[in-house]
Amino acid sequence: MESEKIIEIWKMKRIIQNLDSATGSGTSLVSLLIPRGNHIVQTSHLLTAELGAASNIKSRITRQAVISALTSIQQRLKLYSKLPANGLAIFCGKVETEAGGLRQMLVDFESFKPLEKFLYRSRLLEETSKFGFIVMDGHGCLFGALAGDSRDILHKLTVDLPKKHGRGGQSASRFSRLREEKRHNYVRKVAELSAQLFITDEKVNCAGIILAGSAEFKTELGQSNLFDSRLQEKIIKTVDVSYGGENGFNQAIELSQDVLANVPFLKEKKTVQEYFDHIARDSGLQMNRYLLRDASTLLEVVLNTSAESFEKDRDRVAAEMGQEAAHLEVAAQSPLVEWFSERYRDFGASLEFVSNKTPEGSQFVRGFGGIGGILRFNVSFSYSESEDEFE
Repeated sequence: MESEKIIEIWKMKRIIQNLDSATGSGTSLVSLLIPRGNHIVQTSHLLTAELGAASNIKSRITRQAVISALTSIQQRLKLYSKLPANGLAIFCGKVETEAGGLRQMLVDFESFKPLEKFLYRSRLLEETSKFGFIVMDGHGCLFGALAGDSRDILHKLTVDLPKKHGRGGQSASRFSRLREEKRHNYVRKVAELSAQLFITDEKVNCAGIILAGSAEFKTELGQSNLFDSRLQEKIIKTVDVSYGGENGFNQAIELSQDVLANVPFLKEKKTVQEYFDHIARDSGLQMNRYLLRDASTLLEVVLNTSAESFEKDRDRVAAEMGQEAAHLEVAAQSPLVEWFSERYRDFGASLEFVSNKTPEGSQFVRGFGGIGGILRFNVSFSYSESEDEFE
């Protein structure tokens, strides 16, 4: 399912973020990205050569750390009979802990984006499906791109085209000729910029192109011989919009939902809008999941709350249990959304991720704290019976 795919991407991004923030000593952090098509044996030979080179490192601490990391990677590679289809990413080394010590870390996973060569970079999770937008009217042209959950403006062009007029006589044909000449130059300029922005290394760099505008310019551009034939083949929709510029860009995205159904940007807007249709109350701050354990009885209780409210909520839970708050120790702690991503299938639930890059997503984060749920059934909290009957 598409939602499960997005969740797996989010998990990989979490791994990358953790690796990006990790600190170590010297060159003790080793990153290895193996592209698709390579063989395990080739990579093992490379690691063996690197081990030989690492033995010449003068610093004893760095030498031991690098050799340990390379050896661990070699051992991990033995668990793979062949490389995953998209290539393999392995990160290993000693990283600093919150207490100031060092611990060995080893992370390996299949890249979401197919790897073509060895890379030492953290941007492995960029969405490959990018759609180009050309919003064109009589005042100018906007070039935009929609990829994943981000919407980017690539370039803006403004023009001052002569208007139609009723001037007759000998000057009529001259004014008409000048007007057509400027329109032609405008279309040619837009076509040239389109090729510069949407063609890279002689290849179209987007999955499809949407032409939008409030006049006939968009149609004229799409049918013009000035417009690169490779881009013409990528036109997937032409839409009429009421505005130019950024407002026209936003409207073009809305009107292109049928051809952009699986783009996270639009899925996110739909998810948030559905949530707003079901519930309209604040859900609080960023939540963590705490597993509290009574040191004397070993009884455990789960507390979902924000870091700001933890002390107060722990005192409340302790009072309900008839225990001292000091006896409740934190046995485990993790972001609530991370726990959701690992356990949502156990409850037969579906999970959708929302960023703050769409207007609806931003409103969701600001007004609802970024976490919300839609129940399968309506639940009424109005009871006709007295509360005593439920005690």
